[in-house]
This record gives sequence, C-alpha cells and structure tokens, in this order.
Amino acid sequence: MPTPNPSHQVVVVIPARYDSVRFPGKPLAQIAGKSMIQRVYEQARKAESVNKVIVATDDERILKAVKDFNGEAIMTRHDHHVGTERVAEVAAHLNAEIYINVQGDEPLTDPTAIEALVQTLHDDSTVGIATPCTPIRKLDEIMDPNIVKVVLDFEENALYFSRAPIPWVRDTGEHVAARHLKHVGMYAFRRDALIDYPTLPPGELERLEQLEQLRWLENGYKIRTVEVDYEAVSVDVPSDVQRVEEILRQRTEN
Repeated sequence: MPTPNPSHQVVVVIPARYDSVRFPGKPLAQIAGKSMIQRVYEQARKAESVNKVIVATDDERILKAVKDFNGEAIMTRHDHHVGTERVAEVAAHLNAEIYINVQGDEPLTDPTAIEALVQTLHDDSTVGIATPCTPIRKLDEIMDPNIVKVVLDFEENALYFSRAPIPWVRDTGEHVAARHLKHVGMYAFRRDALIDYPTLPPGELERLEQLEQLRWLENGYKIRTVEVDYEAVSVDVPSDVQRVEEILRQRTEN
C-alpha cells in the first residue's frame, strides 16, 4: 500500500475483482482493442479535478494489465464483499480530501459526472457522501428490478434506494405525472465517512434489496444526490461487450 499523502485532494478509486460470477475476468475483457479496466481508467483521468486514479484489485492479472498501460494499481484484500469496502481499504492508507468510487465495469464512464460530485462536496462542507442520479426516460425501466430507483427529500438527499418502482403512483385514474429517478452507481466520499463504512453493521434492507448504499441510510447517514445527464452502461455479461462497442463505433462516426 502507498504511504499517506495529504497532497492528493481528489482520488478516483476503481475497484476491480477478477471473480465475477456472470463474467469471470471481466475487467480484462477486450472492448474495441482495449481492456475494459483501461477504458474506465482513461475516462476517469479526463476529469479535470481528479489528482490521482488508482485501480484497487485482488488479482495479480489485473494489477499487471493496469501497469502495462502505465496506470496505477494496488493489491487489496480478497475478502471484501462490496466495492465500497475495497475503496475504504485504499482510503485507510492513502490520505485525500475526496474519494470517488468509479465502477470498474462501466467503460463509458462520464467524466462530467465525476466533476459534478466533486463540485457538490466542494460547495457544501456538510456533505459526506454524494452520488448521481438521472431521470428515467424509458417506461419499462421503472418496473425493471435491475434498474435502481431513488427518491429524494427537499434538500436532494436520498430518502431511499430500491429495485422497486418508487414512487408508486396510487391514483392512476387521475393522470398523475410522477418523476422517476435512476441511481447511477458512482460515489464521492469524504475520508471519515468512507473509513466508517466497513465498521457499520449491514441492515435488513441492504440484505433484501442487495444494495450496498442502503447500509449508509440504515445507519443514519445522509447521501446527497446530484442530477446528471448520464446513462451508465454496465458490462455485466459477455454479450454486453458488443453493445458497448456499437456505442463507441457510433460516437466515432458522429
């Protein structure tokens, strides 16, 4: 592990493990000539406010792949249950003002979403955790349990995250227009809040929904949301690679 260095104000940590159930070796999957982890890393580097990008892995193959493209990677423990725990391990040894947890399976990560999170923490010193959300524009996504929804209070803090369609519109006969928000799985943390995470007891809601961010809410933390215009594209299974390559091809042509 690197020694503490307070000069790093904003550090992006990309948790990347090899043993994915649905897609073993996923971070090393080739997408249009580059590994997925390289594409995530390069997208994170584009955020101007970021001082450092680190891949946190539990596998020597991923470590080597990152170093081969001149990226920075470190080995972390193998027994972490969720990505936030791996990021917290990095924070325990690397001092920074803000840590951004960027998902290692989103090769089209938008640097502007990273910037929005950093700006939110800079603008309000009381915010310890922030995460993006975006309006749901496809009706079928509201009922899709793979799409995580979030509802907010008046200060844009998350009230709850769920795989269920929240808010539920009861009086459909009155043509009520509900606004549904999709959670984007990226987080910004201040160090104290991040270090606390592994010490917090998992709750029943986290277990039922299988959503790690609910641990914060169940333990009394607030999570500030930031609305962004970013549709995250995750690579969950091998067939998703072709979908990402098609998006990259369309961007190149345009």
